[in-house]
Amino acid sequence: MIVGIGIDLVEVERMRLLLERKGDRALLRLFTEGERAYAATHPEPARQLAARAAAKEAAFKALAGNDLARAIGWRELEVVARTHQSPILLLHGRAYDRASELGVVRSHLSLTHTDTTAAAFVVVERA
Repeated sequence: MIVGIGIDLVEVERMRLLLERKGDRALLRLFTEGERAYAATHPEPARQLAARAAAKEAAFKALAGNDLARAIGWRELEVVARTHQSPILLLHGRAYDRASELGVVRSHLSLTHTDTTAAAFVVVERA
């Protein structure tokens, strides 16, 4: 049974500007070590990071809306790329706790991006 859905868009240029202005400070605040490492392997890291930021915002919404999800930190949600498979969303700390409260047993994540925009869709289910 679906208990939450979320969708979000992030402009790649907005992420690029954030990285130019805030640099490592923004990277360390928003993304896990694995996400930063993955983005660094791409010729356009801002596009990869924009997709991950969109995924996190979509996950906040899926985990019962923005109000309850605000207590979840950005790095408590992690997007993990898998070779020849869809990426997965890992929940840590308060994100994991919130999902447990909702009885979440499965999450689905879809990412897409163009040169200008990244989008993510998240569905969380309970048994």
